[in-house]
Amino acid sequence: MVATAAGGPVERFVEGGSGLAARSTPPRIVLGMTGATGVIYGIRMLEVLRETPVETHLIMSHWARKTIVAETDRKPDAVVELADEVYEEHDLAAPPASGSFLTDGMVIAPCSMKSLAAIATGISENLIHRAADVTLKEGRELLLLARETPLSVIHLENMLRVARAGAMVVPPVPAFYARPSSLEEMVDHTVGRVLDHFGIEVDLVRRWGERRTQRATGLRATP
Repeated sequence: MVATAAGGPVERFVEGGSGLAARSTPPRIVLGMTGATGVIYGIRMLEVLRETPVETHLIMSHWARKTIVAETDRKPDAVVELADEVYEEHDLAAPPASGSFLTDGMVIAPCSMKSLAAIATGISENLIHRAADVTLKEGRELLLLARETPLSVIHLENMLRVARAGAMVVPPVPAFYARPSSLEEMVDHTVGRVLDHFGIEVDLVRRWGERRTQRATGLRATP
């Protein structure tokens, strides 16, 4: 049994020699980064989660490293250092490959159409795909920031298939009602909305009905 508190420790009950013993661990999220455009979403998520009690477990593909260089001024190794734990893309013996490794779910940001297709068909070609497959079979949160346009029938059918399996397809579409004044604010809004699904509230989202003067100016993890 797992009892979660938003942004706070996760109380997990494990079977011991004399019954059930409770132990507290931080919330734990697996983050996959693929080679699709939009690596800034994964980078920003790592930055934000460093200011919270959440433990991040990163799986970065070879092509994600290439995209980081192409789209940002960051160095891939510097991005890797933002995570608490890092796994090699093809290490199918790593902890996230097993359902016994307790997590609160997984985010793939960005999610390429190749990775979407692998997840939709249950093909674990690498650790990102396997960790997503595990997340689905264990009934945990799986959010896919799918990046492609226009979308073919194949893309749409794969999105429908993963949604029926329990994943949430979250194309990073800007929320213009928030009146973003920069690209950074657009990215932050999406990151904040993704973290909402894990019960992690950060002051990055201007929510519907709030006045512009009420919008957040920094980070505040829910204790």
